[in-house]
Amino acid sequence: MAEIDLQKIVSHCKEYGFVFPSSEIYDNLGAVYDYGPFGVELKNAIKEYWWKSMVQMHENIVGIDASIFMHPTTWKASGHVDSFSDPLIDNKDSKKRYRADVLLEEKIDKLKEKGEKEIAKKNLSQATEEEKAKASRDYAKALTLEAAYIKAAEAADFKRYKELIEEYEIVCEVSGSKNWTDVRQFNLMFNTQLGSVSEESNTIYLRPETAQGIFVNFLNVQKTARMKVPFGIAQIGKAFRNEIVARQFIFRMREFEQMEMQFFVRPGSELEWFAKWKETRMKWHLALGTAQENLRFHVHEKLAHYANAAEDIQFRFPIGFKELEGIHSRTDFDLTEHQKYSSKKLQYFDAELNQNYVPYVVETSIGLDRMFLRVMSESLKEEVLENGETRTVLSLPPALSPIKVAVLPLVKKDGLPEKAREIIDNLKFIGRTFYEEKDSIGKRYRRMDAIGTPYCITVDHQTLEDNTVTIRERDTMQQDRIAIADIERIVGTKVDMNNLLRKALA
Repeated sequence: MAEIDLQKIVSHCKEYGFVFPSSEIYDNLGAVYDYGPFGVELKNAIKEYWWKSMVQMHENIVGIDASIFMHPTTWKASGHVDSFSDPLIDNKDSKKRYRADVLLEEKIDKLKEKGEKEIAKKNLSQATEEEKAKASRDYAKALTLEAAYIKAAEAADFKRYKELIEEYEIVCEVSGSKNWTDVRQFNLMFNTQLGSVSEESNTIYLRPETAQGIFVNFLNVQKTARMKVPFGIAQIGKAFRNEIVARQFIFRMREFEQMEMQFFVRPGSELEWFAKWKETRMKWHLALGTAQENLRFHVHEKLAHYANAAEDIQFRFPIGFKELEGIHSRTDFDLTEHQKYSSKKLQYFDAELNQNYVPYVVETSIGLDRMFLRVMSESLKEEVLENGETRTVLSLPPALSPIKVAVLPLVKKDGLPEKAREIIDNLKFIGRTFYEEKDSIGKRYRRMDAIGTPYCITVDHQTLEDNTVTIRERDTMQQDRIAIADIERIVGTKVDMNNLLRKALA
């Protein structure tokens, strides 16, 4: 099986109608993408899987759809106006811009990976960090760099960032040189004007995250939905960041979509809930059939100022292990700050304790676009068949597949197209269907494999005689003869979203 790199995924997405560069006829707009006919179906299926598992399966979690535009003071209270920025560094030779913190984190990861290989050869995989450092020079260097990086980050010492980049000989991937500029801060907020006349308008922001819409509606939701702590508020929505180093396809974009849930708990119980949501979210990912070795937790050594615990679920993308989902214990920071800036009490009366308090918050937040890329990354395969031919197949979980079933008349005559259309009309209730009559049946099978369609139904002359069809399964390519009356049951059972939900909650 051929290895799939990021470029192959990008090419496949464009060729088969999953993702297009935005404004392509005008030579594109950087780090902005449009989802095509099959991409939007896959994206909506991922949303459905997340929403049902989060809201439908938990009676103490409800949904919200907050506005993109919010009062400017919202972002003052949240800290985004004053401190939402990235440390950037330029290579003087290539003119390529990088995030300085990412360069350092990637160097740490590379050194650890190199060290782990050496450690594995010595049968010391279960050793302590100290033992690993003694066994591998690279691992020791990684720990030293990590400690220095964390110290610099906590002090916001960007001069030290550059010193570490130079000390550890980090080079530009384009020029190969170590000729770096100083590190500078770059604000990520998008601002615009609200008002009919620009001179009279007020500056507002496109939200850089969706969480604040949940926090400012905390009391509205709690009272109207009659929620008792612990409870959660879930949301799927667009966010915007002025990413200056956006790259790696849809991994990092200026306009992106988040799926997140803020879970409100009693003060003092937040770390217990943090552990529970870590376990719950990992199960959700594993239910998709992902190998355990392709997922891992990454502990944040440097915590955000509002957090007392934070971990990422990382996935092994073609570009290496990268963040997929964040789980944070945000303490009571957000509600307390909004309470202070708005002069409105954002407290909960706990009848069991007979007291008012500002709830603590445990957050789970996953990037929908990154989730899309993760699903494409692990599903796209190039297989060499027994006859020596190669087929490209998108082995998506059937519940997520853009097209659930394709109905293909063997030829474009003799009443076969009409019979195929009749079958399609009866299958539309189980999900998106596809009809195609162009090209040989083999070529049509290959196209459906590349789109990720779990089943193909072939209508032939025998169908007109006995109401049977050939059903072909995508992953095994096995073909069987079945009655038309059985298609809905067989396909419907396979593509049912409940299959994933049961696995995720097992």
